[in-house]
Amino acid sequence: MLRVITANVNGIRAAARRGGIGWLEAQNPTVVTLQEVRGTEAHLRSAIAGSRFEPWHVAHAESHLAGRNGVAVLTEDEPLAVRTGLPGFDTDGRWLEVDLPDEYGVLTVISAYVHTGEAETDRQVEKHQFLDAMQARLDALADRSEAGDGEALLTGDLNIAHRDFDIKNWKGNLKKSGFLPQERAYLDGWFGYGWDGVPGSSGPVEHTGRWVDLGRLYGGDGPGPYTWWSWRGKAFDNDAGWRIDYEIATQRLAGRSRSAVVGRAPTYAERWSDHAPLTVDFD
Repeated sequence: MLRVITANVNGIRAAARRGGIGWLEAQNPTVVTLQEVRGTEAHLRSAIAGSRFEPWHVAHAESHLAGRNGVAVLTEDEPLAVRTGLPGFDTDGRWLEVDLPDEYGVLTVISAYVHTGEAETDRQVEKHQFLDAMQARLDALADRSEAGDGEALLTGDLNIAHRDFDIKNWKGNLKKSGFLPQERAYLDGWFGYGWDGVPGSSGPVEHTGRWVDLGRLYGGDGPGPYTWWSWRGKAFDNDAGWRIDYEIATQRLAGRSRSAVVGRAPTYAERWSDHAPLTVDFD
């Protein structure tokens, strides 16, 4: 079994202090992808020291902005290859790919952290430029999969809630970054519309595109399950969240998936990040 956990740790040092590394260890993952590491590789290695992850291979794309962004992929064995960045975003600490051996030749696992954005500002323009670069890379990976040369799994915090049932207060956020029609259109293209069976899955999935949203495949019709809640107020207690953390697979890889579970903390006090991790199991 292949178990992939993706988690926006909201700062690896803070997450470690709150018990996040212990939680990840207890899930017995095969691959762990992290976003918002917000530190150096030394900080990351210090956070996992003494855990089962200490001897693992650590691929880390650090941001040129100190204390910002940062994505990582932890694997028990050394990857076949590691690549960082996208065209125009080489040093942002937002994109990291590792190639792992797989029965289909290679499995590319990606840890991505998309910009938060801000409607009608330059920050939103930059977010769309990043999404355009993502689109080109995902098209290339989908082409490779359809040619039978390997599979791909995109994981991470995309900072976009796809549909109405992916955000509690969707009506109040229609004009805010993270739920703008222009952003959601990217996901529309990746997943498509309509009900279409995925080979090997336990049921139908809303999908006619080249990529499968595994969180929605196993999450039912909604609302949620959400993956992010503000630290402020009663958002967590009232489950007023957003589903913005994803594991997205090429079609053949999706057919090997068996479950997708959001690791929502039992109580506010037990949270180790403002995001909940997403765990997906594959044959």
